[in-house]
Amino acid sequence: MNEKSVKNMWQNFLSTLNPEEAKHATYEAWAFGDGPELANELAQLVKSGDKTATCSLYQSYIDENEELPKVGEYNIITDWDGQPILITRTMKVELIPFNEVTKEFAYKEGEDDKSYDYWRREHIKFFNRELADKNQTFEEKMYVVCEEFKVVYEG
Repeated sequence: MNEKSVKNMWQNFLSTLNPEEAKHATYEAWAFGDGPELANELAQLVKSGDKTATCSLYQSYIDENEELPKVGEYNIITDWDGQPILITRTMKVELIPFNEVTKEFAYKEGEDDKSYDYWRREHIKFFNRELADKNQTFEEKMYVVCEEFKVVYEG
């Protein structure tokens, strides 16, 4: 993570907010995916406006003792090398079984042809890679955290 660049982007963004909101605003900085190609591709999809949603395994939040995203939170999306690309704000969070994710949500993920079939196939692969380290396999009844966001700042 390039902390200096991330903090610089955050300070620039805070200067666009009213002072009271800026005083209470916080952020998380992170990259999408599990490798440079995917992280950079997904960040660019957010930048182009094609990607306005993401999902992750609920089990990962439990295993890593992390809080779920909350509506109103800010995220600095970075490339794989930790360079900040833009800032998003979480607009909606749902916890649902993978096999109940809608075609509309898959479309908002913005990947490839935006189809549900592509989304489903690639997320199953991704979640299996994520779970392999824990000697687990993905099951479609597992819960996922579905998050919708909007871009609020580009550096």
